[in-house]
Amino acid sequence: MKTVLITGANRGIGLETSLVFAKAGDKVFATMRNPDNAIELKERILKDKLEIVVMKMDVDSDDSVNECISKIYQDSGSVDVLVNNAGIERHGAIEEMDISVFKEVMETNYFGIVRCVKAVLPKMRESKKGCIINIASVAGRISSSPLAPYAASKFAVEAFSEALAQEVKSFNIRVGIIEPGIINTDMARDIRHGEPNSNYPQSFRFGGMFAASLENPTSPIMVADTILSVAESESWTLRHPVGPDAQPFLDWRKGMTDEQWVDWNAQNDDDWYDAVKETFGLDARINVD
Repeated sequence: MKTVLITGANRGIGLETSLVFAKAGDKVFATMRNPDNAIELKERILKDKLEIVVMKMDVDSDDSVNECISKIYQDSGSVDVLVNNAGIERHGAIEEMDISVFKEVMETNYFGIVRCVKAVLPKMRESKKGCIINIASVAGRISSSPLAPYAASKFAVEAFSEALAQEVKSFNIRVGIIEPGIINTDMARDIRHGEPNSNYPQSFRFGGMFAASLENPTSPIMVADTILSVAESESWTLRHPVGPDAQPFLDWRKGMTDEQWVDWNAQNDDDWYDAVKETFGLDARINVD
């Protein structure tokens, strides 16, 4: 039985990840900013009689992270698997978002991971074992307007994780990066509602692509199963795209120059909608009609 710490576990990917680890026989510490909001998770714990401990932890706070993880060590003696899932998303045109938005997203999505990793590394290093899984995104390798704040934070997660993997391998600590595509979560459903009053067309029409994709949704359970598989394996593979659109989208982007990518997203509305339909088979106009 492993001791597993999961951040942002109150809903979506974090909730499902907590459940799959517990059902696999592991002891799970499911952490979140507001445990009172974890109604569904608590119901599932009672229904299935799962060994999941719900705890309060705000990844934006040094004190909160250190206090929570210290309690986990007092209870279990170790953290065998850390799943850094906590994250937020903000979208819009760069000119039209306040600088505080960029700072808020980076604080949670990037510095939150840094805090948690630094809190568990000493004991993992001493015991010469452990697994750290960071939830990034396809948006951590492909930047699209209007996701500048989110993509920037996930690019940072990718870079941090790649450097971390180099540092800790000699201590037998594995690092994995999970890169979901469009997954049926609250975050994705929020993106589908564009910004119709923006001066920049990308702020609205990109939401149409998400709305079209969510017509055939991919469950967060697929991501949770991948996270469990990575933790249970002995693989040192670093990156793990998840979802039917993830690897195809990465491959498609890889076949373009940077200039072609910029031009593709800078097209006028009609040409962009037609290109999305032709390339992905998605009618992004459904969010417009």
